[in-house]
Amino acid sequence: MNFDEFIKSGTVRKGTPDVQHSKALVKMSEMHVRFLSGQVIDEVSSSTVFVMFYEALREIIEAVAAKEGYKVYSHEAYTAYLKLLGDSEIAVKFDRFRKIRNAANYYGKMVDVAETRASAEEIMMLIDKIKNKYLQNI
Repeated sequence: MNFDEFIKSGTVRKGTPDVQHSKALVKMSEMHVRFLSGQVIDEVSSSTVFVMFYEALREIIEAVAAKEGYKVYSHEAYTAYLKLLGDSEIAVKFDRFRKIRNAANYYGKMVDVAETRASAEEIMMLIDKIKNKYLQNI
């Protein structure tokens, strides 16, 4: 589905831009990353750390959407939103992380240590890239 289809289905709603909500999401994402950066990634923590890094990335994308007045009710719609913005490469990466997170959250699939470590680094770079491109003025 493209982003317009998510809007038509009601999975995304267009409203008034909400810069305060956007700022709060950025702050929350930054706090999550700061906390996670100090965590040991091992067999016990790996899946939890991965899910939290994913959430930090999702919060940043949600901040961009809120700044533009969108309320998104589906993580899959964020992929379409990134494509709409012209960031297909980030969209593909986000969608891959979404699927790993869903497997962990909904099916109990463990995320291995190497995957979490590599993903954490990549997610932190994506967060910085998105903030620098879309959220500098908030």
